[in-house]
Amino acid sequence: MSTSARAAVDRICEYFESISSQSVHRIGEFYTADARFKDPFNEVRGIPAIERIFGHMFESLHGPRFVVSSRIVDGAQCFLVWEFRFRFKRFDTSTEQVVRGGSHLVLTDDGLIKDHRDYWDAAEELYEKLPVVGRLMRWLKQRANT
Repeated sequence: MSTSARAAVDRICEYFESISSQSVHRIGEFYTADARFKDPFNEVRGIPAIERIFGHMFESLHGPRFVVSSRIVDGAQCFLVWEFRFRFKRFDTSTEQVVRGGSHLVLTDDGLIKDHRDYWDAAEELYEKLPVVGRLMRWLKQRANT
């Protein structure tokens, strides 16, 4: 991987680890105009749509933040392993939640993200943490394992 590509991945990680409601508008500095973003709940294309997803995150949660724990880089691709930390606004706001996942990014020659796919288990990492749904999800998981 070239030094410039390595610098691009460093820059992307720094942005996501420090993203805030005030910096969501800077998404266009890191993505191509027609970039694709996919996670367990969304599949969108383009900067305005990606910006809306991250903006909604700040509207819905207290203190959302990403912590990138490792990266694997191969040419114009990288895989980031991360923790997403937050508190629910609708439920007990004193308990910090942690979602563990990873992002596969495909970069352009100039270091912009053209494809971003997040991988994480919505059932285990999110639904099981919700008050009513969580009880049902844990029960279903237990039944499936017996």
